[in-house]
Amino acid sequence: MRRALELARRAWGETHPNPMVGALIIEEGKIVAEGWHARSGELHAERVALNNLERKPKPDATMVVTLEPCSTHGRTGACCEAIARAGIARVIVGAEDPFAGHAGNGFAVLRQSGVEVISGILAEECADLNLIFNHWIVRREPFVALKTATSLDGRIASRHGESQWITGATARADVMRWRRYFPAIATSSGTVLADNPRLTSRCEGAEEWCPVRFVFDRRLRTAERLDLHVFSDAWREKTVVVTAAQAAEERRDVLKKNGVAVWALPVATEQDFFCAFKNRCAEENLPGVWVEGGGTFLGSWLKSGAADYLYQYVAPTIFADEKAIPAFSGSETDLGNLFRVNRLKYEKLGSDSLLRGHLEIGN
Repeated sequence: MRRALELARRAWGETHPNPMVGALIIEEGKIVAEGWHARSGELHAERVALNNLERKPKPDATMVVTLEPCSTHGRTGACCEAIARAGIARVIVGAEDPFAGHAGNGFAVLRQSGVEVISGILAEECADLNLIFNHWIVRREPFVALKTATSLDGRIASRHGESQWITGATARADVMRWRRYFPAIATSSGTVLADNPRLTSRCEGAEEWCPVRFVFDRRLRTAERLDLHVFSDAWREKTVVVTAAQAAEERRDVLKKNGVAVWALPVATEQDFFCAFKNRCAEENLPGVWVEGGGTFLGSWLKSGAADYLYQYVAPTIFADEKAIPAFSGSETDLGNLFRVNRLKYEKLGSDSLLRGHLEIGN
């Protein structure tokens, strides 16, 4: 199963809105064929592995797959039928299909066809591989993840705004890896104007990659700065400025004439604004958004209840300054409305750490 996970990760960030899946075939204790789902619309991992075998499996062959094989006919046909038709004797599965309407159906179809099924092997790791898909397939809304990098006392910059670099090279490389996982990245106009970021993924050994880039700018201040990377580089047509419905029409036109899309959304409350954004993403078939920015921007997302997940990189440093800039800021919160990170995962990255998990309100 660990090998199947390695295979699935070869399509890191390429399969949206589908899941990443890896599969392999074992005969007489040896792996004889492997496959993974490369991108949406192409063959599923199980069929790729069967094709790569280039012959009929031996009578006692086993397939190992990270996700429950599909039992419904999509663009590529039901994998359960292909497995049974090929003569696979046993299927070992990691995670169950997260969609309640499908969960367990694949297992039932396989068993009815005489195939032995063993499930739940490294289930948590297999499910964690597809955070975006798991959320999207159940809720049909984008999976919004907040990212911050802080000191041990939760600060992202000094009182004077100095912030480069709180975390080390290993943690920064991991940020680029996760940026590549998400089909879209969002930040605030304040961050764009202050730092002029590229908002791309730059992983060692790979070409620079650009997701859909959202710049939240309610007053369209950035329309006066068409020299910014997000408005002037080779990917400017992948930049979308998210603004208020009442924002100045002439400023919107400046951006549009420069090849930049503008989403003008209603702003009754923070929650309404972010919910309208998520609804528009769903309409555009964008299943996940990685959100970076300052404490006020991330605090607004957090307090709106529209964020689903948190990535917090933590450096072993302490500001010990009450005026240093916090990772999250905004309105007052009492003990009854604290934000909790559930199903917490921890990873060591050089001298830094990554804590990540699902966001919920309440103790």
